[in-house]
Amino acid sequence: MPDKNKITIYDVAKKAGVSRQTVSRVLNNRFDVSDETRERVQSIISDLGYHPSAIAQSLSRQKSYLFGVVTAGLKYTGPSRTLSGITSKAEELGYGLLIKELASFSANNVHPILQWFQSHQVEGIIWAAPEIGDNRNWLEKQLLGIDLPIIYLTMEKRENVPIVAVDNFEGAKLGTEHLLERGRKNIGHISGPLDWWEARQRKQGWISAMQEAGLDPTENMCAEGNWSSKSGKAAFNELLRKFPEMDAVFVGNDQMALSVLQTAFEMKKNIPDDLMVVGFDGIPESEFYCPSLTTVCQNQDDLGSIAVEELVLVVEKKNTAENGNKPKYLTIKPELIIRQSTCK
Repeated sequence: MPDKNKITIYDVAKKAGVSRQTVSRVLNNRFDVSDETRERVQSIISDLGYHPSAIAQSLSRQKSYLFGVVTAGLKYTGPSRTLSGITSKAEELGYGLLIKELASFSANNVHPILQWFQSHQVEGIIWAAPEIGDNRNWLEKQLLGIDLPIIYLTMEKRENVPIVAVDNFEGAKLGTEHLLERGRKNIGHISGPLDWWEARQRKQGWISAMQEAGLDPTENMCAEGNWSSKSGKAAFNELLRKFPEMDAVFVGNDQMALSVLQTAFEMKKNIPDDLMVVGFDGIPESEFYCPSLTTVCQNQDDLGSIAVEELVLVVEKKNTAENGNKPKYLTIKPELIIRQSTCK
């Protein structure tokens, strides 16, 4: 018997008494093989321990079943949860992943990454790095020069660009409106870094909810953090100095909101009587803090999962010459989870 590490499709064909093409048809689940032949070939494949070459199969099928993923900031909760959703759905649908993490969020030299993915014969790319500053300039300048479908996550709507994003604006309105419904009018806001598109959208949602309630939100009612808990504490202290009458605060993410709860406790402020707090994200820790945090939950696992499903649809249409559909802009609606930080 040949060495198992060197067994080829020809060894299987010889032992089964069939052609190499017949073995290939069995491996590809072709219908034009008799049940008897199929069973004999499958039995011999098992006996010999034959493992077909993925590269050879992809060449014969003209499909690699590989997607590229571009991400950044995996130390942050959001990007890591999104990647988890991508990997789970890709596994479920039978696709492998090649992953590149950008050196920084602001990276704009994307050609080497795109060319690397193309050289590894991926069928499409999920651009999961968030939109920050001008790190999408290369899109406007049409510098791609690459014939690969790309699905973008977490960025502003653009014409003819397929995008999947959480509805940050509506989520922020939802959280702020909850505070208004609880009778609060002096509602401050702690944003994430405002060069992030997500942070700007959440701030605009807060502004919109306040204005629709007949209130006049000003910059004295805002402070900016950088998503970290430490920055949340500094921003909260700044906000208290600028806006001492504040009786509620909508915070741009849960990590900063949890530090607000801690700092308020140190100041002997009663939550929710003296101060109501709403966060944004829905991280697992928010449920188990004391008091537990009311939060706008964005399901970033779903964000990654939907991106994979959309890319599969685009790839299948490309392979069957169905290219007539306009690229989609899909938004995921966040959900308000009410807990002790706004209700006793």
